[in-house]
Amino acid sequence: MEKSESTKIDVVETNREKKGKAPLLGTAAPAIVAAVGHDGHAKGGGAKRGIAIFDLILRIAAFASALGATVAMATTEETLPFFTQFFQFEASYDDLPAFTFFVVGMGIVVAYLVLSVPFSIVCIVRPHAVVPRLLLIIFDTVIIALATGAAGSSTAIVYLAHNGNQDANWLAICQQFGDFCQRASGAVVASFVTVVLLILMVVLSAFALRRH
Repeated sequence: MEKSESTKIDVVETNREKKGKAPLLGTAAPAIVAAVGHDGHAKGGGAKRGIAIFDLILRIAAFASALGATVAMATTEETLPFFTQFFQFEASYDDLPAFTFFVVGMGIVVAYLVLSVPFSIVCIVRPHAVVPRLLLIIFDTVIIALATGAAGSSTAIVYLAHNGNQDANWLAICQQFGDFCQRASGAVVASFVTVVLLILMVVLSAFALRRH
């Protein structure tokens, strides 16, 4: 029997065929880089959108606490059940300039928080927008100063109402005007809660800008 001989055929690619395959690799690389970049951009936008949503929640909570503080202080008054022929013992927030400043200042804070909600919503819809977030940081910082001033001045008056000052011969009035002091104290506590929430909002906005 005759043995069949196997024939080996070598296929040699021409230079033209090699050049025709090379661009496939060249075009695939930018596509991969673009896909990775788009994925990273989407992840960054998701994180910023989450921060913006949390900012809106804090803004609503700050509005509620500021409104509660304003209403509580504005309705703080008490009249004692006994009086003399010439005097009637009563206490109202507008008898004290610090409490009047508190009502006005916290009222401005309430109005600002309402007006800032649309900017916070814009940051949710467009998480990479810089201008709305930068405006929020600036005005939030100004409002923090106003709310802190209102809360701090009223805190001093509430302290004196509870404890008095023996050196100045100022008597504590909270034993007689218990309801008055209780409402004023609650309003001051709510105002400090507002300050804390505002500080958190500024920190979140600054963190979002830093990620940008």
